[in-house]
Amino acid sequence: MLYSFRKELNDAINRGFDRTLRLAVTGLSRSGKTAFITSLINQLLNIDRNDNNHLPLFEAAHNNTIIGVKRIAQSDLSVSRFDYEGNIQALNEIPPQWPKSTEGVSETRLAIRYQRQSGLMRHFKEKGTLYLDIFDYPGEWLLDLPLLNLSYVQWSQQQQSLLQGKRQELAQNWLEKVKKLDLSAVVNEDILAQLAKDYTVFLFDCKAEGLHFIQPGRFVLPRELENAPILQFFPLVHLNQSQLLQLQQNAKEGSYFKVLTQRYDYYCQHVVKGFYHRYFSTIDRQVVLADCLTPLNYSQQAFLDMQQVLQQLFSNFHYGKRSLIHRLFSPRIDKLMFIATKADHITTDQLPNLISLMRQLLQEGGRHAEYEGIDTEYTAIAAIRATKQWMIKQDGKRIYALQGIRSSDKQQVTLYPGSVPSRLPNKQFWQNQNFEFDQFEPQPLDNSSVIPHLRMDSVLQFLLSDKL
Repeated sequence: MLYSFRKELNDAINRGFDRTLRLAVTGLSRSGKTAFITSLINQLLNIDRNDNNHLPLFEAAHNNTIIGVKRIAQSDLSVSRFDYEGNIQALNEIPPQWPKSTEGVSETRLAIRYQRQSGLMRHFKEKGTLYLDIFDYPGEWLLDLPLLNLSYVQWSQQQQSLLQGKRQELAQNWLEKVKKLDLSAVVNEDILAQLAKDYTVFLFDCKAEGLHFIQPGRFVLPRELENAPILQFFPLVHLNQSQLLQLQQNAKEGSYFKVLTQRYDYYCQHVVKGFYHRYFSTIDRQVVLADCLTPLNYSQQAFLDMQQVLQQLFSNFHYGKRSLIHRLFSPRIDKLMFIATKADHITTDQLPNLISLMRQLLQEGGRHAEYEGIDTEYTAIAAIRATKQWMIKQDGKRIYALQGIRSSDKQQVTLYPGSVPSRLPNKQFWQNQNFEFDQFEPQPLDNSSVIPHLRMDSVLQFLLSDKL
């Protein structure tokens, strides 16, 4: 109790004097969150007042504002520490390995010591320290936030609208079993558990096909909730609205319908809402990562699925200008950055197209953020660069190409990956799709141990420059 009070008091003091910045790294599964945080920490820790060539666009590094950066103990001791050391060790292996993907919530804290250049505090204390708290969490859990605004009946209807194309094909085994269930009958726990297991298999199959709308997210990454009854429910996608409402009115306690409803409600209140309030309600700045390239390899449905997921997420965050009152009692997101990842998987001439495509995907959410008056930015990066740019001759012309170790066969290749559409692809694009964006292995780190990147310095400039 005393520790908790001291922590809250210390956090309030730091927020009041604007000494703490809480950054959430948000994104869908396989969007590169772990790589992004690892690189961000690495770039800051390697700031040297004599040589900052790895961050040409980060002004605080070049004008010697930053004196030094170190990793310190986080304030919340109940959250796992982000495994930065393990990730660096993986990148230093021969051959280098990608860091493991996020499987739970983790946190890290950096102390950034800097020379005050402006602001009232420079008259009293010429040096200051900014505490940067960075939060990492599975993209699967992020997808549950929209459930807070949906009843069980509404969620079932929403899932019904998604059940088309590949998703409908994958659902057949589970769906045929659910159709045989008498939802007014007294629940059999064994049958319910098996149907929930079949539904989970369906979700994993959707994920394997590149579909992103996976709900509930804990079903595919349960952690400590594995095999718990709280994860034994599913939507009723075979019933229309009238049938669902009739069951809602007439189903008795202990029936399948009532138990499914109760478990959904419990999941939303205790798992989703608890996760939201603990981590998201105190965020100051937000980074949204999206891999816009990989869905282009799958199908139009996979691409549109990603777009729908991204646009649903924005209603669950608080945006707006920060003030002293907000910093103390209700922190709000005042800077929002949309990042297209894996920008090293395309040639440099295609970067403007990738950023434009990101804007198109997030247009609705972007308009909302800008309307609230916060700073927004769109960019494309490679947090950990895996390829090098080359110029090759083809049919007498010089064209851009990539060189790197291809993940599928571990062979070094030089190739032109194809053009990135600058707008949302139409039906003709999918009919004539003739490219595939390969995955590549990370480059070996050189003796300086600075992770090679593409445009991480622009990310740091946007997120941190006003605080230094």
